[in-house]
Amino acid sequence: MYPELFKIGPFTVYSYGLMVGIAFIVANYLLTKEFERRKLAKNLSTEITLLAIVFGITGAKLFHLFENWSEFLSDPLMAFSPGGLTFFGGLILAIIATWIYLRRKNIPFLLVADAVSPALILGYGIGRIGCHLSGDGDYGIPTNLPWGTDYSAGTVSPHYMLQGTEWAKQFPNGIVPDTIPLHPTPIYEFILTVIIFAVLWKLRTKEWALGKLFMLYLILAGLERFLIEFIRLNPRILFGFTEAQLISIIMIVAGAFGWNYVSKKETAK
Repeated sequence: MYPELFKIGPFTVYSYGLMVGIAFIVANYLLTKEFERRKLAKNLSTEITLLAIVFGITGAKLFHLFENWSEFLSDPLMAFSPGGLTFFGGLILAIIATWIYLRRKNIPFLLVADAVSPALILGYGIGRIGCHLSGDGDYGIPTNLPWGTDYSAGTVSPHYMLQGTEWAKQFPNGIVPDTIPLHPTPIYEFILTVIIFAVLWKLRTKEWALGKLFMLYLILAGLERFLIEFIRLNPRILFGFTEAQLISIIMIVAGAFGWNYVSKKETAK
């Protein structure tokens, strides 16, 4: 693990922050190309990217603080830490902010949502590489597979994530060694998101009704996260599902209903 890549004087370059930055750059490049193809204003892609950066990071931090409310109350300064970002929180707030912004400009939200979808899923995947390099707790459960990864040098120690679990009961005093091999779930997600990106990028040129590609994004992105959570070290909060899985189910259902609705309108036309 490489939480800190290098230092330039008093400044430290963190792997997570660098990958998030690269994710936004790549997403903005793809979005600009897609906006050009759809004959949308070139500066609109930059404006959407800036909205995603500001409200995405803000939402991700707020959602993380909400998830860890007791820790935040005991240490309010964690609100200013560089880590601790929850993607779904950022996605929700960024979508709301973008919808309001586009509404004021009289630009169809679903038109932009379709254009954004491929870049959004790839940017998410690139960000997951940052999670892997920093070892921030997004890793998976113990595994004997050859690619099981040692996250002991990460920012969040495995023994902390594994405390109180079934695996912890197998070790003295319930403390799991930090060197135990774990599923590199961020890498799994990166691979899956690249596949989803390829599918969405291929389908983006089809003469579909507005919103259909975005609905497909919701289904595939939700399904990807729902499945990966089965081997992630996250607490089950309802019906044996994690918080991320419950949000993923909402995404899948919303995408399926949206797909069906848009398809009916498409057929009627």
